[in-house]
Amino acid sequence: MSTPAPGTLAWFEVATDAPDVTEKFYGSLFDWSFESSGSQTSGGLDYRNITAPGADRPMGGLFATNGELPNHAVFYILVADVEATCADAEQLGGTVVNKRLGSGGGTPGFAYLRDPSGNQFAVFTPRPA
Repeated sequence: MSTPAPGTLAWFEVATDAPDVTEKFYGSLFDWSFESSGSQTSGGLDYRNITAPGADRPMGGLFATNGELPNHAVFYILVADVEATCADAEQLGGTVVNKRLGSGGGTPGFAYLRDPSGNQFAVFTPRPA
C-alpha cells in the first residue's frame, strides 16, 4: 500500500465520554467496525481502531475521555514537514496548540493546530516505510 500524498486527510479520532454508545451510533449509521488497537491512551483507556466496510486498514480511532477531555472529533492531515506546516499555519493566522516532533527511530512528528476560526485539526508525518 502506498503512502497518501501530503495534504491528504489520513486519520480521524473521536473522543467521547460514552464510547459504547458512540461506537453503536457510528457502527449502525455507517457500518463501521471497531476493534481494540491493543494500545491505550495516556489515561490508560482502550483505543479502538475504526474501519470502513471493505477497507483493508483502519481510517480512524475512538477513545474514552474518562472525564479528562470534552467530547470532540479531530481530523489528521498528512504533511511532508510538521515544523514547516506549523510555521505556515501561524503566518496564515492559525495557532499551534501542541507540537511533538519525531524522536527518530521511525516515530512520526505531529502537531495540533487551530485555524483562524478556532477549529482544531492535526498534521503529521508518516513513519518511514
